[in-house]
Amino acid sequence: MAAQQRIIAVLGPTNTGKTTYAIERMLAHRTGVIGLPLRLLAREVYDRIVTLRGPSVVALVTGEERIVPPRTQYWVCTVEAMPQGMGADFLAVDEIQLCADPERGHVFTERLLSARGLHETLFMGADTMRDPIKSLIPDAQFVARERMSELAYSGPKKISRMRPRSAIVGFSVENVYAIAELIRRQKGGAAVVMGALSPRTRNAQVEMYQNGDVDFLVATDAIGMGLNLDIDHVAFSSLSKFDGQRMRPLMANELAQIAGRAGRGMKPGTFGVTGEAPPLHDELARAITEHRFQPVGKLQWRNPKLQMGRLDALIASLEQPSHDDRLVKSREADDLRVLKTLAGETEVMARASDAKSVQLLWDVCRVPDFRGISNSEHANLLEGIFNDLHELGRIPDDWLARQIKRIDRIEGDIDTLSKRLAFIRTWTYVAQRSGWTNDENHWRSQTRAVEDRLSDALHERLTQRFVDRRTSVLLRRLKQKEALLAEVNDKGEVTVEGEFVGRLEGFRFSQDKSASGAEEKTLRAASVAALTPHFHLRADRFYNAPDTEIDFTEQGGLMWGEYAVGKLVAGPEALKPQVQAFVDDEAGADVIEKVTRRLQHFIDRKIALHMEPLLNLQKDDTLSGMARGFGFRLIEALGLVARSDVAEDVKALDQDARGALRKHGIRFGQFTIFMPLLLKPAPTRLRLVLWSLAAGHQEFPESPPPGLVTVPSDEHAPAGYHLMSGYRAAGARAIRIDMLERLADMLRTEDSRGGFEGKADMLSITGMTLEQFADLMQGLGYKAEKGEREKVKAAPATKPDDAVKAVGAPDETAEVPAEDAPKEDTTPEMEVFYTFTWGRARQQKHAESRPRKQGGAPKGKGKPRGKPQGGNKAQNFSARPPKSEKKIDPDNPFAAALAGLAKK
Repeated sequence: MAAQQRIIAVLGPTNTGKTTYAIERMLAHRTGVIGLPLRLLAREVYDRIVTLRGPSVVALVTGEERIVPPRTQYWVCTVEAMPQGMGADFLAVDEIQLCADPERGHVFTERLLSARGLHETLFMGADTMRDPIKSLIPDAQFVARERMSELAYSGPKKISRMRPRSAIVGFSVENVYAIAELIRRQKGGAAVVMGALSPRTRNAQVEMYQNGDVDFLVATDAIGMGLNLDIDHVAFSSLSKFDGQRMRPLMANELAQIAGRAGRGMKPGTFGVTGEAPPLHDELARAITEHRFQPVGKLQWRNPKLQMGRLDALIASLEQPSHDDRLVKSREADDLRVLKTLAGETEVMARASDAKSVQLLWDVCRVPDFRGISNSEHANLLEGIFNDLHELGRIPDDWLARQIKRIDRIEGDIDTLSKRLAFIRTWTYVAQRSGWTNDENHWRSQTRAVEDRLSDALHERLTQRFVDRRTSVLLRRLKQKEALLAEVNDKGEVTVEGEFVGRLEGFRFSQDKSASGAEEKTLRAASVAALTPHFHLRADRFYNAPDTEIDFTEQGGLMWGEYAVGKLVAGPEALKPQVQAFVDDEAGADVIEKVTRRLQHFIDRKIALHMEPLLNLQKDDTLSGMARGFGFRLIEALGLVARSDVAEDVKALDQDARGALRKHGIRFGQFTIFMPLLLKPAPTRLRLVLWSLAAGHQEFPESPPPGLVTVPSDEHAPAGYHLMSGYRAAGARAIRIDMLERLADMLRTEDSRGGFEGKADMLSITGMTLEQFADLMQGLGYKAEKGEREKVKAAPATKPDDAVKAVGAPDETAEVPAEDAPKEDTTPEMEVFYTFTWGRARQQKHAESRPRKQGGAPKGKGKPRGKPQGGNKAQNFSARPPKSEKKIDPDNPFAAALAGLAKK
């Protein structure tokens, strides 16, 4: 053979650079054709050559795509679409080992036997094709290429432990989707590559993987056909596949073809299994790593010399067996199956009556079944196309437009869009056939536009379902160690690189709750890294914020606006609480220290403002002796102490000591010793928090609403609550202690032994009904006896007009007969009253220690003692003159009772 007509077989395992070598050889010639096994791979090679030589000299021809510039020099095609007999200087066929494929093998075998370049022909593939090529083409030269990187078997591994830059291979759409969904939940997402995807969708998915948006790729065995991706590890999720007729185990050379995608270039790669796939046997694993496979025995073949004279002759020629033992007749393909089906139709038989009609029918039958529907439905579609082409010479525009319009919709899920994409591929293929439509360029652009829209929509749905875009973006930036840009809006929502990651609540980052697993860790790491400068800026702003922006809650929380930034904790003294800042550890020690210091300043100033009388008392060095001791006891009690608790101490105070204490605003009441300034709402609210902290309560009781004289008493409240809130529990209600002292002043003038009724002033200052006041008095130690009496009506006042009228003319009403006058109701109107007497037996140390059910009726029985207040009061007489004894202490809690005894 002349040197310019040489045939070379470049054989070797994956990652040997065979395809790259073929491109270099083709560009060394003036013209060339290269056939590739997949439309996806053809598009990839086309793009590479266009980059090198420009689009004006490179053509792309596949079943569904045709780009042919006027000055084409280099043709990139799928093997089935390679132009015949064009006389190019160079010709190459990639993945020539597919000659043994049951479905498409006969096409590759035909190219092996008959396709030639004028000067150079290359066949690239696995070394298993050495013997068949040597046998069928004795003059062929062989070039062996070694793998550029090492390939090793790493055994089984769970998907959750799969390292980045890994490809997981499945052999069904359902399996691929299930794996991709699992990776999305655990790893943030995966790109999906399948042979059924359009080049546009596939390229978008691969780009997402290649640029690092995702670190995992889930694919079918389509990645085994020359797709050069940055893959470090390949994991098989199954070791068997459905070949169109049955489930069968994958052969060693098929596994090697896919596993070889790992470790491209000089970078080593590994392969293994995952999921339910069993571990590979040692011998099989060694065969893959050492590239030792059983040679191909027989090649698939179908008679290329077709008889077009008659329909039965065409079928017979297609079914003709091979006379070469090295070739075996391929199994019935889809095009032959459809041809047989249409041959049984009377109308088709009548139309296919000459060689031209038979050729047209065969061309129509070769339209692939992209839709994957039944043979009969596919045959019905092709029958309609054939009838139109035979009768009209073209496919009607309106009919074709309706078919395309039905598909041109981008709504729906992944499966719906995949089906539409498969349907449009049928019409894309039809539009590429020369002479089948009236306006080929129009219909080619129309079908291509619809395919592009569906492809983009499918890519979007795949990304939405199988990629957490947020996690993938953050992972890539973290991996590249780039500075992350975080933004916090006025609502506290945090976005990192434009992706929502959570909320910054004060100085704590609250992560988006929808994240979980590895995604949660990624979000946390990215968010904290991006928020570090925001923490410092916010700490500076907080430190300089006025006290009006900060507040404490009744549960001891510390708020900055709407955000909790800390809490109060018990300190060495009740008036010296400590603060605990709510700051994430990742913010740094400086931020934590600054926030803590600002919060401590705030609460110290609050105590200095609202507890000023107590602090002044504490700082008064002029107090000494009993006055100083009593002052410290009052400080410990936060300014309020029940008199019964300190009765002995009060007695021990002389008038000078009392005067010194009164200068600080201390009032010695009958029931309570207190500072009136501390009864205001703000000090009361703070006092309850400080008391709860010192007492170690888990849940702090809330302060009563401001401005109320009485509130319902809470029998479940902790001991001391009512006093700390500025009230004294008495019966079903609690009365504010300053109003209680005013009531006590009124009660001193009453005869508590002989009995008295509550006056209107008493009810007024308490704001109670008579029944509520009776219950209150019982809570204070009095007996309340209920009675009824006739209500005394006030005499109506005589108006001046009525007097003039009486002196003047006689009254006209006097003439009205007596029987016609309205009768007066003589039933007396009754009123309820209570008589209160001091009940010494009910005297108690703490009103709060005697829980009483709300609404309880007074226990007094029988008729009231004494006469009503409107009549003569009961008098006490004594023959002895009054004793000149010591005056009764008005501060004594039993002053009223002692006054009654003194009158006897």
